[in-house]
Amino acid sequence: MSKLIDGYKEKVRKFGKVIVLPEGEEPRVIKAAEMIAKEGFVKVIILGDTEVIKQKCPDADLTGVTVINHRKSDKLPEFANYLYELRKAKGLTLEQAQQLVKDEMYFGVMMVKLGLADGMVGGAIHATSDLLRPALQIIKTQPGVKAVSGFFLFNNENRKDLQQMLYADCGVTPAPTVEELADIAVCSYNSAKLFLKEQPKVAMLSFSTKGSAKHPSVQKMIDATNLVLEKYPDMPIDGELQFDAAVVPSVGKLKCPGSPVAGEANVFVFPDLNAGNISYKITQRLGGYEAYGPVCQGIAKPVNDLSRGCTSEDIVGVVAITAMQACRDQF
Repeated sequence: MSKLIDGYKEKVRKFGKVIVLPEGEEPRVIKAAEMIAKEGFVKVIILGDTEVIKQKCPDADLTGVTVINHRKSDKLPEFANYLYELRKAKGLTLEQAQQLVKDEMYFGVMMVKLGLADGMVGGAIHATSDLLRPALQIIKTQPGVKAVSGFFLFNNENRKDLQQMLYADCGVTPAPTVEELADIAVCSYNSAKLFLKEQPKVAMLSFSTKGSAKHPSVQKMIDATNLVLEKYPDMPIDGELQFDAAVVPSVGKLKCPGSPVAGEANVFVFPDLNAGNISYKITQRLGGYEAYGPVCQGIAKPVNDLSRGCTSEDIVGVVAITAMQACRDQF
């Protein structure tokens, strides 16, 4: 595990946060829970049948891990009634709610919503939509935020500059609107304040810098920047910027004299999911950066997705990141 993740573990350790892993019958999740319990930086809950878990991982030492059988829990009636009241106006019946809360993803989200856990990490064997659907139905978005997005944290301790960066949106919204881009920018700035060592400076990226090209996609980044500045005039954000103008001081000074961001950006908002996803993979594979994510932002309480190809160590890292989000107001 990297120094970055180890640092997050130490920051959250004293707060005793509780993180639920809903896919508790998956061997990688079982192993991750064992590792987390031994390190003790959070309290961990896994959902599943104890006998199934023993069959899957007979040698696992789950001392310190809470195991809850979500299919037989005494919380099911309470969860079903809550979900029914929450969604009945959308046509959900009580019988449907009773079935849904037996699903591990819905059960885990209900635990977070009702304060039985501080955050949830899932997706090792489920699609992103299976995680986001209950999160958005039950927990919903943060006040004033309409767009949930996914960011990646990058860390390269061998670099003298730009050791840490944040990219968004790299995992959720394929073609964000102006309003959604503004939400992504504000959420990314707040996430960067939590996770990055340096003061966040947000670049709204494009193939144009300050009018060097005209196109609807360029105008979208300009409009999103202006929308953010209308609400938060002191936020260090600028756009539209090409990547070199955003990160190379000499280029930033030449193309954007007087900009509070150009040449010094460490938070990058991409115009669409194509650009964000492609760029994060290039940065990870060719740039020598450790990449962590996608981390969900914009949800009222921490719920994070995993790659279905994740390792147990990856799960531990995302749990540490999720605990950081849960401690946001306590640092």
